[in-house]
Amino acid sequence: MTAKKRTCVRYRSVLRVALGCLLAGMAYTSAAASAEPPPTPWPPRDTSAKGYPMRIVAYVANSGSGTASSYDVRLERPVTTTGVGAGPTGVGADPEGAQVYVANGRSNTVSFIETTGHKVVATVPVGSYPFSAVPSRDGKRVYAANWGSDNVSVIDTASRKVVATPAAGELPHSVATLPDGTAYVTNSGTNTVTVLSKTLAPVAQIPVGDFPSGITATERGDRMYVANTGSGTVSVIDPATRKVTATWPVGKAPLGLGVSPGGQRLYAADSGADTLLVIDTKTGGVLHRVPVGKTPQGVAVSPGGSRVWVTNEGSDTVSVINPAPAKVRATLRTGHHPEGIAITPR
Repeated sequence: MTAKKRTCVRYRSVLRVALGCLLAGMAYTSAAASAEPPPTPWPPRDTSAKGYPMRIVAYVANSGSGTASSYDVRLERPVTTTGVGAGPTGVGADPEGAQVYVANGRSNTVSFIETTGHKVVATVPVGSYPFSAVPSRDGKRVYAANWGSDNVSVIDTASRKVVATPAAGELPHSVATLPDGTAYVTNSGTNTVTVLSKTLAPVAQIPVGDFPSGITATERGDRMYVANTGSGTVSVIDPATRKVTATWPVGKAPLGLGVSPGGQRLYAADSGADTLLVIDTKTGGVLHRVPVGKTPQGVAVSPGGSRVWVTNEGSDTVSVINPAPAKVRATLRTGHHPEGIAITPR
C-alpha cells in the first residue's frame, strides 16, 4: 500500500466511528445541531404480498447491518428488509426496475436483488472492498468500484459473471454511466475521475478536487457532477471534452449526489453539515440547505423528481424531502449505518 493510500485510509477512518476505514467521508463537525424530525412510526409492511403493484421502490444499503431496506416510494412506507453480504454500501437500480445491485464491501461481492419478491437471486464475487454497484444505461452491465484493489469489476447482468476488470485510480469510490456506454469513476486517492470507454478501456484521467466521492450525470449525459468531499466543492465535467468546466464551492463535505430529471437542480448530501444542499445547475449557487439526519451519505431522486431521498448514516434513518418548497416530509427508520440508496425507475 502506498503512503498516499495509507494516508487516505487513515483520513477516512476518522469519520467512520463503527466501521473504521471501511467507509468514505471526511472528519468534519457540524456547526449546528440537526433539525431532523423524529422517524415516522410506520411498521414495515409488505404491500406487494397483498397484490399492490410495487412499481417504484427505494433500496437502502445498511453497512452496519448487512441488509438492504426497501420502501414504497409513493406511499413513503417501509416494505421489507433483505439480507445481503457484509458491509453493504452502494446500491444501483436496473433501468427496467426488475433488479437492484448492492456492493458488499466486507464480502467482496455484489448482490442481485429481484425487486418483485425482494430476494437475493445471485451473489457475484468482485474485487477488494467494492464501494458502489452501478448499472449501464442499457442495463447489460454493472460496474463495481473496488476501493481496495484500485479497479472496477464489470459484471454481465445476463450471465452474472465478471467479464472485465479495468484499472482505475487509487481508492475508486463511485461510478456514473452515460447513454453512450462510457463510465466515469471517482478516485478518492488520486483526486481524479477515470473514464472507461464502451470497450471497458481506461481512456482518460480527469483531475478534480480533493477526495472525490459521489458522482452523477444528467439523463441526457451532457453534464456530470463530482462531489469533492475534501474540498467542499462540486466539479462540473463536460463529457464531450472530458474537462472540468466549473468548480462550485457548495458546503463542508458533499458526498452523495442526485440530479433532477430536467437537470435544473443538483442535490448534494453535505455530510459535514447534516444538510441536503439544493443547487442551481445554471449558476452553481446553493438555493436551499435542508436539515436532515446525522452524517447524510446517499441521495436518490424519484423518477418524476417530486421527492429526494437522503440516507443519514449517523441517525439510522432516511429523510424524504419535498424539493419545492424544500422541506422534509418524512423520516423513516433504516438498518444500522445506512449509506447508498437507489430508486427503481418504475
